[in-house]
Amino acid sequence: MAGKDIGRRNFISTLAAASVAGAIAPALQAFSVAPSKKAGLLAALGGEPVRPAFKQWPKWPHVDERMIEEVVKTTKSGIWSRIQSPVNGAVATFEKQFAGLIGSKYCIGTGSGTQALAICVEAMGIGPGDEVITSPYTDFGTVSAILTSRALPVLADLDTDSYQLDPADVERKITPRTKAIMPVHIMGLPADMDKIMAIAAKHKLKVIEDACQGALAKHRGRSLGTIGDLGCFSFQASKSIACGEGGAVVGNDEALMDQCFTVHNHGTNRKGKHVTIGPKNRMNEFEASILNGQLPTATERFLLRNKNAAYLSSKLKGFAGLVPQKQYEGTESGGYYNYAMSYKKEHFNNASRQQFLKALAAEGIALSPYIPNGMHREAWIDHILELDEYKDMFPAARLKAYREAASSMPGCDRVCAEMIVLPGSGPLIAGMADMDDIINAIMKVYENRDKLASL
Repeated sequence: MAGKDIGRRNFISTLAAASVAGAIAPALQAFSVAPSKKAGLLAALGGEPVRPAFKQWPKWPHVDERMIEEVVKTTKSGIWSRIQSPVNGAVATFEKQFAGLIGSKYCIGTGSGTQALAICVEAMGIGPGDEVITSPYTDFGTVSAILTSRALPVLADLDTDSYQLDPADVERKITPRTKAIMPVHIMGLPADMDKIMAIAAKHKLKVIEDACQGALAKHRGRSLGTIGDLGCFSFQASKSIACGEGGAVVGNDEALMDQCFTVHNHGTNRKGKHVTIGPKNRMNEFEASILNGQLPTATERFLLRNKNAAYLSSKLKGFAGLVPQKQYEGTESGGYYNYAMSYKKEHFNNASRQQFLKALAAEGIALSPYIPNGMHREAWIDHILELDEYKDMFPAARLKAYREAASSMPGCDRVCAEMIVLPGSGPLIAGMADMDDIINAIMKVYENRDKLASL
């Protein structure tokens, strides 16, 4: 082989069983680094990195001439708000194209994914005194969307392998006040939708999918966001389809989607009648222009993310030190906002996650934790439980039980402590040789795990 082997035999010999070693050995035979006297020494300790600094990851957000042309066209048109051209404008065009792309009947463009979620909660009539069950491991926008309507976000614990809502805990958290479940497709991989939909049907609850990270991903032939009653997406700058800020609500129930439109249009329905309370959460024409320029090639990058993710998973198969995010039966593809793994320090000489990440970064592979603390550890819970409006809406016994339940999330705490992610927006749309760099760097750090404590 052209390059120097980085402790391949040592790497394989530490696996738990010979059968596992046999399975992973072929997957590792192609990995090597450039010949060097310092090839085996950690870069953090003076060795040469696996991936030199001149090797750049693809830039993100994605920009091409088609996108620029769309923005210029909108600029010159003078039609900058969707209300100037409600049928043929950039927003209306985006809504039709995105709905067609994911297989929903209807789509409404919004100013952000957080806004999309909040619109759904309000449109369903969920409000003061009601409860919505959701994940403690998510962007705060998920929780904020429920709080906006003065409902109570009830956190259910996680499956520690998938980082998704544990359906059993979801069912335990249902009370007479529960109106909806808001599963979060974390990292863009499907939550356990078979069980969640069954629970929702049993208890006559609505389902709002937080698919903000899961554009184009599929579960049992259906796109994420189209499985529940309503689905929400984010097009923030880091997302796989991006326009800086922006979001969308999708659904197949015409009456419910009309209500979503009314809420997002400051309470004004499609006939121009002011009929309810609602913010102005409309997507603008410039956001839609960027998206319209991007959609024709979005599937290409989506497929590349899935190809690279599958490749990384195949190389890590059987290695107990880094365990890729579990996928539920029926998962056909993922949005891969990030490629997520659990770091098992006991297989790295008990080096801390931070020491491991420091060593890997020096090798030219920058991974990171995702959410350091679950939503159950954030200050918002203490804040809202002390507000007079929540004290008036909920019995004291319920708020006490809520506080106690929120403080005990062992699954989420474990996920927070172990998860590391590879960004999906740049590295995961790179080439196969770049994926080899990632695996080679992991191998090198693993071989030098006895030295990690010095970092």
